[in-house]
Amino acid sequence: MFIIGNFIAAVARIIDVGLTIYMWIIIIRALISWVNPDPYNPVVRFLYRATEPVLQYVRRWIPIGGIGIDISPVIVILVIIFIQSFLVKSLLQLALYFK
Repeated sequence: MFIIGNFIAAVARIIDVGLTIYMWIIIIRALISWVNPDPYNPVVRFLYRATEPVLQYVRRWIPIGGIGIDISPVIVILVIIFIQSFLVKSLLQLALYFK
């Protein structure tokens, strides 16, 4: 049964690293949006293509109204932190159960 425990622990760590990388991509995109980036720059295009589907989904569900500030990156980062705190830790505890 230790093989299943090791597999679950590895999956949990991969999910954790992937979520951390995606969180940094969102932070970098938010920082770049404060300046006037060149839309034809390959890095800027990658950042927009990687984050826009998730941010657009959040924008649809949370009306910005007259605030004038896009808070969708903050909400996505909070969701990532929740997933890391809940799902990843739960998977690691489940892995310990199988060891």
